Amino acid sequence: MHCASALSFAQPDQQLNRTMTRLSVNVNKIALWRNARGSNFPDLEQVVCDCERFGAQGITIHPRPDQRHIRTADVLSLSTLVRTEYNIEGYPTEAFLQLMEVVKPHQVTLVPDAPDALTSSEGWDTVAQADLLRLVISRLQYAGCRVSLFVEPIAQQVEGAATVGADRIEFYTGPYAEHFSTNPKAAIAPYMQAAEVAQANGLGINAGHDLNLPNLEFWCQRIPQTLEVSIGHALWVDALYYGMENTIKLYLRAIARGV
Repeated sequence: MHCASALSFAQPDQQLNRTMTRLSVNVNKIALWRNARGSNFPDLEQVVCDCERFGAQGITIHPRPDQRHIRTADVLSLSTLVRTEYNIEGYPTEAFLQLMEVVKPHQVTLVPDAPDALTSSEGWDTVAQADLLRLVISRLQYAGCRVSLFVEPIAQQVEGAATVGADRIEFYTGPYAEHFSTNPKAAIAPYMQAAEVAQANGLGINAGHDLNLPNLEFWCQRIPQTLEVSIGHALWVDALYYGMENTIKLYLRAIARGV
């Protein structure tokens, strides 16, 4: 498959000038639905093409060892299909690293998940695991990939990410989302402080996990230096009600209102 006219909207850099924060759509849920029936329906490749056509500025996948959603074949096929930014999340097993060296995505986001984890639920301890991370990051950068580390909003962990050579961090925003409805200012406060530490250490800032339409605009207002948000579960739930094209545009508008 070829994504015909995948960039019928503004080019990514033009959109970046306007909104700064890019929206990367995580398509794991599409692969999960496909696998549930043992056929190619929904068609993951078509959905990726349509996400980009509707304005997504990146595509995120997170292959897991059990291949319960994204499969190795998907990682390879999407590498020739994605026309925006290809972001692959994963734990740095030897098999994962070898796959990244073949695919060479624009960005690899390293997460500290156990192989059987349901979803990402914590950030790296960049101090205790510094030796591992330093070797892995160097290897991925040598392959030509930008490397982002999944971290919590703790100054020491952010500084540690810079020390081991990461290009960016991705804030684990689960706690922000959990507390947003009761006290949004308190929920965002540690992330704002950690974002300042990241910038002071030359790190780019990404964010992801449980970001949604209600809390995304507030995030972008308070941390406008965010370069990218990766959103999957909430976006696809919204798409059930609003439709896929409309939902992607709603998320883009929420980002634009916040910056």
